[in-house]
Amino acid sequence: MSDSTPKPSIADLESEIVLTRAELAGTADALAARLSPKRQVADARAGAEKLLRDAVGTDPAADPANRGRARAVLAAGVGGLALLVVLAVRR
Repeated sequence: MSDSTPKPSIADLESEIVLTRAELAGTADALAARLSPKRQVADARAGAEKLLRDAVGTDPAADPANRGRARAVLAAGVGGLALLVVLAVRR
């Protein structure tokens, strides 16, 4: 009942730890870049610009099926903004 797999050497374990730390650092850097406020604002702005282009129809690469959805989203946004203005004026 002995284990036939050889045990890794100290050097092998140390090199594996160094590699794992490097991979973890790369993952942490990628997450930090993805979650940065500047990146979030840029992504939101790009999404809003695409939504507007889809609704207006100025994007030649836009899918025509997205036009109705984009217009509905913009209409809901304008309606919500109008509701907020009415509520603010009534106070």
